[in-house]
Amino acid sequence: MTHLINRQIGIPCVMMRGGTSRGPFFLASDLPAAPMERDALLLSVMGAGNDLGIDGIGGGNPLTSKVAIVGPATRTGADVDYLFAQVRVQEGVVDTSPNCGNMLAAVGPFAIESGLVPATDGVTVVRIHNVNTGKLIEARVQTPGRQVAYDGEAVIDGVPGTAAPIHLAFLDAAGANTGRLLPTGSPIDRIDGIEVSCIDAAIPVMLVRAADLAKTGYEPIDSYRADRDFMARLEALRVEAGRRMGFRNAAGMVIPKPVLLAPPTRGGTLSVRYFMPHDCHRAMAITGAVATATACTIPETVAAALAGRLTLPGDVTFEHPAGRLTVRLDPGSGQSAPTASILRTARRLFEGTVFARPSTPSRTALAA
Repeated sequence: MTHLINRQIGIPCVMMRGGTSRGPFFLASDLPAAPMERDALLLSVMGAGNDLGIDGIGGGNPLTSKVAIVGPATRTGADVDYLFAQVRVQEGVVDTSPNCGNMLAAVGPFAIESGLVPATDGVTVVRIHNVNTGKLIEARVQTPGRQVAYDGEAVIDGVPGTAAPIHLAFLDAAGANTGRLLPTGSPIDRIDGIEVSCIDAAIPVMLVRAADLAKTGYEPIDSYRADRDFMARLEALRVEAGRRMGFRNAAGMVIPKPVLLAPPTRGGTLSVRYFMPHDCHRAMAITGAVATATACTIPETVAAALAGRLTLPGDVTFEHPAGRLTVRLDPGSGQSAPTASILRTARRLFEGTVFARPSTPSRTALAA
């Protein structure tokens, strides 16, 4: 429940790491129901108006400027609702158009420890309704003695140390935002002479060969942002791809996400550079991995052409800047896309009360 202290608004909050992302987790009941009021609070909490989020708890990077809002399920077959918000602190925008699969890894533990889902002894299955996309994701959380376990031997690249495994299964990822696996109706589109594949599975992405943009796809991540001509060209491709996918205002949204693809160099399936969309991810987004892995199963896509023949069930391993990430693909039962499963970890970092200013301007970016 929110409360006032010295004219500031106090909100119960738990900071959690989910996969390779980090951000505050809130119970939906502790935030205003009206989107504009809710977003005003989130902007203040995260430190809107400064690229470092200096007046809030944002981490100065898109990977640490994320928010999860969790509450009772509003659809049949789910245990909880999860609304993800990407907070763009410098622009003062809260974007609820995408999902985040890394933050998703912490939703199960948060829901159990918040009393939304009863724990079972051993492993607790939490069926999560992602409100952003309307899709269901199944999380298997380690709960020995009916308590969430964070310690374990699982390792994910991009996070130091080991932790208890959390298995995420995207039960029907196709058409997360557009309603179609191939939003343009084709596995290949040509934009300004460049071949791209527009895929919507867990999140809309635009896949493009790095070589077609005069890149190797193995560059250090900071070198991309420093290349202004490249970033401008990538953004132009992304916005046009977004328009063709049905997003009239893609320039003001964080979807579709652009992904550079290159042949593997370390025994994986593909080398990837995933953009968020204006910074290169230091590892790889989980939803982006689901979309790109799914694309590997669709004949004639840019991904399938580079990855070669893939039979199901099977694994797709991406080489990213922080290491590797493997997606398990199983045939979907009557679905338009395979079921994708990924191993993640999470950790509860701190809990308490976070404070927002009593009034903060808000602009909300919504899906077209």
